[in-house]
Amino acid sequence: MLERHWHGWTTPEDADAYKQLLRDEVFAGLDDIDGYHDVRVLRREDGDEVEFCTVMRFDSIEAVEEFAGQPVEEAHVPPAAKKLLTRYDDHATHYELRVGRES
Repeated sequence: MLERHWHGWTTPEDADAYKQLLRDEVFAGLDDIDGYHDVRVLRREDGDEVEFCTVMRFDSIEAVEEFAGQPVEEAHVPPAAKKLLTRYDDHATHYELRVGRES
């Protein structure tokens, strides 16, 4: 199992619109990817910024590639998201899940 972590930041005024964009557009079709498991979006307000961290789980690097394209480390940020983000990581980080526990 692989986890893909990525961070982006918005203004507080654009945070809800960005969350909705993720739901409606960025994550649309994920269930069609063989090897996709789930996505979690973490949100943290920090002064005049709102940080979002997306954590996606996939079975394999091939499944990640189907979502992100090549190179898989490059951030997948559609133009509509770029309009709402004040800054974002250019690359995602991938981790192999070694220990997990469902609650």
